[in-house]
Amino acid sequence: MSKVIHDCVVVLDFGAQYSQLIARRVRELGVYSQILPFNATADEIRALGNVKGIIFSGGPASVTQEGSPRPDSEVFRMGLPIFGICYGLQVMSKMLGGEVECPEHKEYGIANIDIIAASPLFEGVSRNSQVWMSHGDRVASIPEGFRQIARTESCPYTAVEDRKRNFYGVQFHPEVVHSLEGQKMLRNFVIDICHANADWNMGSFINEAVDAIREEVGDKNVLCGLSGGVDSSVAALLIHKAIGDQLVCVFVNNGMLRKGEAENVLSLFGQHFNIRLQYADAEDAFLAALKGKTDPEDKRKTIGKLFVDTFYNEARKCGDISYLAQGTLYPDIVESRSPFGGPTATIKSHHNVGGLPSDLKWKLLEPLKELFKDEVRALGKELGLPDELVNRHPFPGPGLGVRCIGEVTKERLDALREIDAIFIDEIRKAGLYGEIWQALADLLPVKSVGVQGDERTYREVCTLRAVTSQDAMTADWYRLPYDVMQKCASRICNEVSAVNRVLYDITSKPPATIEWE
Repeated sequence: MSKVIHDCVVVLDFGAQYSQLIARRVRELGVYSQILPFNATADEIRALGNVKGIIFSGGPASVTQEGSPRPDSEVFRMGLPIFGICYGLQVMSKMLGGEVECPEHKEYGIANIDIIAASPLFEGVSRNSQVWMSHGDRVASIPEGFRQIARTESCPYTAVEDRKRNFYGVQFHPEVVHSLEGQKMLRNFVIDICHANADWNMGSFINEAVDAIREEVGDKNVLCGLSGGVDSSVAALLIHKAIGDQLVCVFVNNGMLRKGEAENVLSLFGQHFNIRLQYADAEDAFLAALKGKTDPEDKRKTIGKLFVDTFYNEARKCGDISYLAQGTLYPDIVESRSPFGGPTATIKSHHNVGGLPSDLKWKLLEPLKELFKDEVRALGKELGLPDELVNRHPFPGPGLGVRCIGEVTKERLDALREIDAIFIDEIRKAGLYGEIWQALADLLPVKSVGVQGDERTYREVCTLRAVTSQDAMTADWYRLPYDVMQKCASRICNEVSAVNRVLYDITSKPPATIEWE
């Protein structure tokens, strides 16, 4: 771990689904936050420099069970303010001499707390504030030096404090939107109790990142795979701002891009931003490799392998390269070092392709690895990327190849490109694009009978899908207005001769995934 420049609040992760959300909420206050595993030592925390406070996240374990996660006990003697959330409150109470029990009555969902004592944590918070509860265990007795500051009917120690040591704990989740004044509580802890400076913003990040890239790279050359997506676009612009023509981008057109996307990327980055761009039009090669393939995993692996091979071949034309730039984000870093691991079942190959040949002796350059997705979007705006690209919906690495269900052919891809363009166009016209996490169209290997003009037709079926989500782990189908559905269906059937029937997918995740393949 390297030292941080800004004041920092550390989030110790006890396996909570909300750990990243806590860190994001802190950053929204203008204070840098960093997530560390629950078992990070006090020395490791000190080594970061400028740490002003620590937040213990929630977690799925029970502190009453042997082997449940515990922080380094030295953390309590660092002289730093600590804020325990849910499991974080329970583990702090247990380790400092209190008792935790598993009552018959669990508490899940919305509740109203009763604030019974003035506290810096609740400054400006209404006495019966609505919060989000999600716990089985609860604190039965508090450690010496603590006092009760809020309760509910079923949870007497809903919030506690030891003001002398600046230790605070709550049984609810202030980081979620259902806790209506939760951000105010987090602000009270981060700004007023920890006295952290609110100087974390994308303007300051750009200046620091540019200096760091120049120092790291020196006079060497950097290669970046440019896809036209948000992460690679922002990474490329940031690096270009730092080292100019020492950056060369490789853009591979696999023939499965959206309508006009290749032309837009070449125009925006090659002409408008004057970035050195190596363009590979590999549509024919990808279509040949996919001929006859219908299995989703087979298609993904074929596209991924050929992408790597094509990228590698183009990279060899770019001269002497020392660094490979990647758009790695902070959640990728956090998940890779989590002591809790992740799900082991392979649902499908990852949307993005990777796995460059092992004989490429390039160093990695990851300028976005401290940022969350929303911060990357804000950074893109600061760097001058158009809103249409900055706020673009997620798009899979294999592109329309995994939305062309069944065999991928040039004719089916061209039809799907038109369908996709019409769908996105109508969503934008209706002012709905920003409300939707992801909108997509799939072409199905199913034909239906139709009547168009005075003729009977037998053509393929397409399906439209739009979902809302926070992180793509779960998603709900978007209630698209009927008039928008009607316009989409009418235009698609009139303008795309390959299709005569349009369906709308109303399946949530789970049980479905967002993408069909």
